[in-house]
Amino acid sequence: EVQLQASGGGLVQAGGSLRLSCAASGFSFDDHHIGWFRQAPGKEREGVSCISSDDGTTYYVDSVKGRFTISRDIPRSTVTLQMNSLKAEDTAVYYCHAEYWMTGVDFWGQGTLVTVSS
Repeated sequence: EVQLQASGGGLVQAGGSLRLSCAASGFSFDDHHIGWFRQAPGKEREGVSCISSDDGTTYYVDSVKGRFTISRDIPRSTVTLQMNSLKAEDTAVYYCHAEYWMTGVDFWGQGTLVTVSS
């Protein structure tokens, strides 16, 4: 069974940090681009960060550059999103996402809620 298990969300004050983890199972981890999306109340889901399947190139939306860091542990099939200097506008449900590099077939994990109090 294909699974993406997200964890690490919670409540933090502005300026604080959280680390999200996405544990993958049931598919070939290193053949997939893995990323994080988020959806704030009343807003559309947006891509936050991604790490490519081939060489581990990372991508970030402008609003999190310099504050968030994505990394992967291939043997453990885990992707981590380290979030520092959190702002109230980072409040959202964060979703882990995987996309097969060859076909674009993708799937989602369940969300984890991040709440940043100002």
